[in-house]
Amino acid sequence: MSTPPFLDLPPGAEPVSMPAVRGHLAALAAEPSQRRGRPGGAPVLLVPGFTGSKEDFIAVLAPIADAGHRVVALDLRGQYESSGDGDPSSYDVKALAEDVLAVARHVGEPVHLVGHSFGGLVARAAALGDPGALRSLTMLSSGPAAVPHPSASNLELIARALPVMDLESIWTAKRQMEAHHETDLPPPDIEDFLHRRFVASSPVGLLRLAEQLLTEEDRVDELAMVDLPVLVAYGPGDDAWPPALQAEMARRLGARVAVIDGAGHSPAAEQPAATVAALVEFWSSVT
Repeated sequence: MSTPPFLDLPPGAEPVSMPAVRGHLAALAAEPSQRRGRPGGAPVLLVPGFTGSKEDFIAVLAPIADAGHRVVALDLRGQYESSGDGDPSSYDVKALAEDVLAVARHVGEPVHLVGHSFGGLVARAAALGDPGALRSLTMLSSGPAAVPHPSASNLELIARALPVMDLESIWTAKRQMEAHHETDLPPPDIEDFLHRRFVASSPVGLLRLAEQLLTEEDRVDELAMVDLPVLVAYGPGDDAWPPALQAEMARRLGARVAVIDGAGHSPAAEQPAATVAALVEFWSSVT
């Protein structure tokens, strides 16, 4: 679970609605301007992970816009403020990737696509589905296949709980478990947001996402065949896919690597300045 460092929208950022395959997706967008930055860079599309939302990227919106890029951060279908439905197939990686591609095409030119965690698997599927819609792909704290053990244990617990417990009860149990090893509790406003976001999620969607995080096949060799610049970025403290596994994925892809010092599984929230610096350096190298 990514924890945003703050919730107030930075100057120049605003809530927007982006067209998807069915309906619309809630998003946050920031536009570059002559006053704030250097317009002209390719647009950027940010895709959150499991139990995440567009707010996971709130701290990087203004710096990316200041670097001259229009930037859009999404709630995927069934996440927080994006509506979902009761059909589990609506939350398949392929279906979510089609939504992301619909947004990318709406933006009007190839995008720099960044997928965090589960969002990285969605972004990878988008790159395989229509590489021409992308200028580049960044897999941020994501991996080559299913989340390995022991990290998968918490996912398995959530997957077992979702069919028999409501989201409010799961949230209470989850926070009680996490309290045993948390050293710094979130401020009350952030804790309230995390709670509201979790219980607003589609339970059908959460279950399907958890199932795929536990079963996703390795598609690295497929992606390596695509003519698309790729960055693999992660924190040395990542507790989902081990950093060594992500480094090996980058080697197989022939991708660039950025290690975000001081970050765990959520570099955009934990080390936003260093994350933006790594992304902008990569994007500037893409012709």
